[in-house]
Amino acid sequence: MENYITSEIKEACVKAIKTIVSYPSVANEGENGTPFGQAIQDVLEKTLSICEDLGFTTYIDPKGYYGYAEVGQAKETLAILCHLDVVPEGDRNLWKTAPFDCVEKDGHLYGRGTQDDKGPTMMALYAVKALMDAGVTFHKKIRFIFGTDEETLWRCMNRYNEVEETATYGFAPDSSFPLIYAEKGLLQAKLVGEGSDKLQLEVGNAYNVVPARATYQGDYLAAVQKELDQNQFEYVLKDDALTVYGLAQHAKDAPYGINALIRLAKALNRVVENSTIDFLANVIDEDGRGLAIFGPVEDEPSGILSFNTAGLTLTPQRSEIRLDIRIPVLADKAKLVEQLSQKASEYGLSYEEFDYLAPLYVPLESELVTTLMAVYREKTGDQSPAISSGGATFARTMPNCVAFGALFPDSVQTEHQENENIVLEDAYKAMAIYAEAIYRLTRS
Repeated sequence: MENYITSEIKEACVKAIKTIVSYPSVANEGENGTPFGQAIQDVLEKTLSICEDLGFTTYIDPKGYYGYAEVGQAKETLAILCHLDVVPEGDRNLWKTAPFDCVEKDGHLYGRGTQDDKGPTMMALYAVKALMDAGVTFHKKIRFIFGTDEETLWRCMNRYNEVEETATYGFAPDSSFPLIYAEKGLLQAKLVGEGSDKLQLEVGNAYNVVPARATYQGDYLAAVQKELDQNQFEYVLKDDALTVYGLAQHAKDAPYGINALIRLAKALNRVVENSTIDFLANVIDEDGRGLAIFGPVEDEPSGILSFNTAGLTLTPQRSEIRLDIRIPVLADKAKLVEQLSQKASEYGLSYEEFDYLAPLYVPLESELVTTLMAVYREKTGDQSPAISSGGATFARTMPNCVAFGALFPDSVQTEHQENENIVLEDAYKAMAIYAEAIYRLTRS
């Protein structure tokens, strides 16, 4: 196998990653007439400009929902599904570098989006550029689709699929190697109830992140502090505000995070009576699997159910718990919703569905999976099997698409966390894998 990734391509890719990471492309819907925020619009336009400079033909949706860049004129299309929006920066004080100032340090690139998904996007893009520079003729059209709403509601891809062609097959460089052939169903929901005159709380920024901070201010400060001490929960008290600390994780890995909201609720539940807080503290609790609601939910293809309590709004008028649930591919979604609704009703809470993405499954024996797996194994020597995931990637927005890289099995996952980063040597390996995979998929 030829290695198409030259030193010039590596340098150009790193430069491009630094450029697009510099855009703070966090959702800010409607800003300046854009669908999802000015920074998202700006990074989409900049990315398409980079693609044009590399020799791609580009298109931007008139409403700003998506853009694409393509090369080749064949009827069949290989889609590479990417996104340019990112989650919020988190706690700025925990970053070693400015989150939107992409810094190269000790063989790593630090910055929000380096791992999810701006870094992998550029790795795949420059892998194709390397093939173009080598004079490779593509027998299929290659189209990079750049979404702008992946971290929220995927309205970008909904619009894309309404007005654009469906690809023959494709992959999303937005997960892990060796390959994700099955993705759990993704259910985002709200539990809504009465408000409270005694408590006002606002915790959590995004459905798909375990909240690592939960702040309380109010009359019960001393009592809450005492309960946190007794439970040995980490917190900081400053200027009459008490902030409970947890550990952020992607919602798909909720059982491995430490949910600061739940810890605050457990302390509050001992000092003030409130049914919403009681539900958080004693029903959801800290297991991250929803065991008290569903019992064990697990299947062989995709593993356990994950249950993330992503946020809480509590005002005098209403309460709202926000949930992100990753459902095993063989589980019955309707039954789970019925169980959750019933348990919530016991605490005066009503169920409202916010968003749902059906699971993804592509057979292991398909041409797409066998080709990608063969390239990965030949390039790395790793014979690990394809895997399933609780993550949700754009691969599930089209038939015959999978998630393929860019995180290696022995690499540290830092997406959605402070100090998000990629290892440069891993990035270069991923580029070589992408180049060979795209070569094979577009030569047949």
